[in-house]
Amino acid sequence: MLALEMKGETQETSIMPAYMQTVMMLERLHRRLQEVVKDTLDREKIEDVNAVQALLLYNIADQELTVSELRARDYYMGSNSSYNVKKLVEGGFLCYSKSRVDRRCVRLSLGERGKKIHQLVAKAYEKHASTVDKIGGVEISDFEIVNRSLSRLDRFWEDQIQYRL
Repeated sequence: MLALEMKGETQETSIMPAYMQTVMMLERLHRRLQEVVKDTLDREKIEDVNAVQALLLYNIADQELTVSELRARDYYMGSNSSYNVKKLVEGGFLCYSKSRVDRRCVRLSLGERGKKIHQLVAKAYEKHASTVDKIGGVEISDFEIVNRSLSRLDRFWEDQIQYRL
């Protein structure tokens, strides 16, 4: 029994460095994605939208959503959604209309300026996807493995929250 406990402890201990490296890499990649989007905006001399807002506009695409739906679908990255939505509406990047069913509810969609940002980010993603294998050495099979692992990690973390494990 003691050997099993020690074996289990060794297994848990051995996974810790890899687990922490993944957590740190996820944080780093999130910041790096924002830097890549910021660079894309800078190249086009777009200064009135930040990277978080541009990613939000990209994810909305041709949908009409509420702020709650943005959060529920994980389209929003950041802590102050009301501020960003307000700024995007004021800048003509987002349009809003009151719901026909519930007048208290506001529906958001891309304005003309938001559609341009969406297209800009989409074009950058397309460029990255077409060159990531040749330049970055990341093949489709690498993405499949990473995506499968990250999906499992996402589910694990969700279960930790939902079931208080």
